[in-house]
Amino acid sequence: MIADSAASRAPTRDSGSENFPVASRLLAPEIRPKVLGFYRFVRAADDIADDPALTAEEKLRRLAALEAALDDLATEEPAATALHRAVSGTDEARLMLSAFRQDAVQARYADWAGLEDYCARSANPVGRMLLRLHHETKPEAIAAADALCTALQILNHLQDLVPDRRDIGRVYLPEAWMDLAGGEARFFDAANTKARRAVLDAALHQVEERLDAAAAVPRLIAAKRLARECSVTIALARRLLAKLRAADPVVERVALSRLDILHGFRAALGTGPSDAALVSVRVGRAGSSFARGMSALKGERRRALWAVYAFCRAVDDIADGAMPEAEKRRFLADWRGKLRAPDCALSRELTRARGAFSLPIEECEAMIAGMETDATPRLRIADSEALNLYCRRVAGSVGVMAVRIFGASEAADFGLGLGRTLQLVNILRDMDEDATRDRVYLPLDFLIAEGVADAPAATLIASPGFARAAAHLAQQAKAGFAQAAAELPHLDQRALLPARIMMWGYQRLFERLMARGFGLPRPRPCLTRGEKLQMAAFAMGIIPMPQASTSRA
Repeated sequence: MIADSAASRAPTRDSGSENFPVASRLLAPEIRPKVLGFYRFVRAADDIADDPALTAEEKLRRLAALEAALDDLATEEPAATALHRAVSGTDEARLMLSAFRQDAVQARYADWAGLEDYCARSANPVGRMLLRLHHETKPEAIAAADALCTALQILNHLQDLVPDRRDIGRVYLPEAWMDLAGGEARFFDAANTKARRAVLDAALHQVEERLDAAAAVPRLIAAKRLARECSVTIALARRLLAKLRAADPVVERVALSRLDILHGFRAALGTGPSDAALVSVRVGRAGSSFARGMSALKGERRRALWAVYAFCRAVDDIADGAMPEAEKRRFLADWRGKLRAPDCALSRELTRARGAFSLPIEECEAMIAGMETDATPRLRIADSEALNLYCRRVAGSVGVMAVRIFGASEAADFGLGLGRTLQLVNILRDMDEDATRDRVYLPLDFLIAEGVADAPAATLIASPGFARAAAHLAQQAKAGFAQAAAELPHLDQRALLPARIMMWGYQRLFERLMARGFGLPRPRPCLTRGEKLQMAAFAMGIIPMPQASTSRA
């Protein structure tokens, strides 16, 4: 018997006190004791790793003794005995022990890949054990279950940032991420709300990506009772994700309520939202004026455009997120892989849209390339040619795909030109906001022509020459609107109604930019509530769209 093993300390919690279901009554009666036996072993090992009274050496010794007990079928070690009685095979338990040994000696993580590797050993084996008990062997089901377990583990880590740091001296958010908020001490400074919020949101974006990859689990497995438990777990994870987005876990305790749990268990009635429904939620949450143009479409066309838009937002969120450049590039590279091997709700919907409307994969890759340009911590555009390339990637790609979805593939040149024009308006509208990220999209040759040398963005945007260069770029946008208006009469205006609605809204913004001017101060123009309602009325056919014209500016 191992006298000073995990059995010498009462468990810190039981299966009913975990965030997410552990052997709930949704599982078959013959399965639940097996899951609970596995849980007791893992809880005992986890408690050793988290015991603040033990040295690292003592933790490693006890964990080694616990693993040795797995090889002894006659062991009197309670946790190992429970495991032996529960499940045949100990591969998952051994993998989790490797993570607990790491906990004994490692208190910080350098990057997201290191955190994911930890989750692959500290959480993913649980899902694999459940699949094995239910004889589920599909590779896609295993991959989706891994994504779910990783998401659950990171949600737990983000929820417990403060107690983990205070009680066991560990922080699972990578150090390179906290550095963007001023370092670990500044990250945990309660007053440092804005910088911390940006980092947390970037981390939660990655959690959502993994929950979307897990969304298909209930539909991939044949065991209906396990499918229901997975549906509940995913629903609860999404509720905790929403709570962590709305509240600051460093300032206050963020946890699921009884009402949250009740709502979560309602998900047992089905297999969770469809891929299309998940993408729809993403589009609605974005709150973009583009959504009003998209609402003019129905059925498969709307579904396809939502997929394209949500994809663009997803990669844009990566490029704009408060995470290290190397992480951004890795996540964008992951999206290149998703284009050819879809593994989540959004990538599956995008693949469906590409197939239904012959959307070139090269246009999706162009968008990712544009976001890779944005991923740098300091961005300057060398000249007009470089600006044209950037606009072609981040806006022209959307224009090309959109006109195909609208049913007006002959309008590809129109889509390219209008996309560039709308992007120029974005650049002119967002100059001050972009400068906070040290991004300047006005080409350096424009600035040099106005006597402005490269400098920190805050210095550049305050220069009178910068305002003159912006006015020069605005003339290109004005010409772009005029060109689009001249082309529209020769195209299928009915099919292009969504593009016309977006063009109408952007022209209103552009007129305000021109009336405001480009010198300081530069209040950011927005559409009025009345204009947004008018766009919605255009989309629903309540009032007819006016004929396109050049800006009145």
